[in-house]
Amino acid sequence: MSLFVFFAVLAAASMHAIWNALVKVHLDRFLSITLMTLGMGAAALVTLPFVEVPKPEVWPYILASVVFHMGYRTFLIGAYKAGDFAQTYPLARGTAPLLAALGGVVVVAEMPAPLAVVGILLLSAGTLVLSFRGGAHLEKLNLRAVGFALGTSIFIASYTLSDGSGARLAATASSYAAWLFVCDALWALVLCVVFRGPQALPVLARDWKAGIYTGVLSGGAYWIVMWAMTKAPIASVASLRETSILFAMMISVFALGEKMTAWRGAAVLSIVAGVVALRMG
Repeated sequence: MSLFVFFAVLAAASMHAIWNALVKVHLDRFLSITLMTLGMGAAALVTLPFVEVPKPEVWPYILASVVFHMGYRTFLIGAYKAGDFAQTYPLARGTAPLLAALGGVVVVAEMPAPLAVVGILLLSAGTLVLSFRGGAHLEKLNLRAVGFALGTSIFIASYTLSDGSGARLAATASSYAAWLFVCDALWALVLCVVFRGPQALPVLARDWKAGIYTGVLSGGAYWIVMWAMTKAPIASVASLRETSILFAMMISVFALGEKMTAWRGAAVLSIVAGVVALRMG
């Protein structure tokens, strides 16, 4: 992974943390995620005249990714409902890079270097520790919550591999990302009308500014990731992306006044060590 790609993915991780911190609209989880997806699609729509139309062999990856993103959002919402999401979601974010690494070996025949494997493990471990906030109530995890969390991780790894492969096959990562975001937004809109009815549309429209803002940040962050996967191993990029939780922790400490505890310090050291190992690998 070149130094430029390395720092680009770190920038994407920081953008991911920022939009997560800013998406505070007064909507439920389903509508909030739909609003952000529509914002991504609206931002991508204006770029379509300036990017290539994907070749026929690229469309299966785009359509598969739309399905995987739908599954991701479904299990994500299910994890919110199943139990303490502050504990279940870390299972998804922490295990997804490991699944992506295993999938990369099978799907795209990418075998990470030994040091990169160490980096992936350290990043995943640090992400889990940091997200679990010290693991104070792990005994309260239930099988339903764990199932949704692991299901979420499977879909994250699936769309990561699909998008990495599709972006490599496309004329440019930009054309792949733009068409993916538009297709994903159209499908999200259809699902919103099906599950919530037409009355949900005025509710979303009232918060359109938040949708555009978070959509641009989220879309920009993931576009960088897809571009990076055309320049570096998918597993390494997917793992480095999870440093977003480190940036989220920094926001919570320096902007929200939360304490830097011992377990947070240990998690940060693990994540930083993982970043260094990925860079050296």
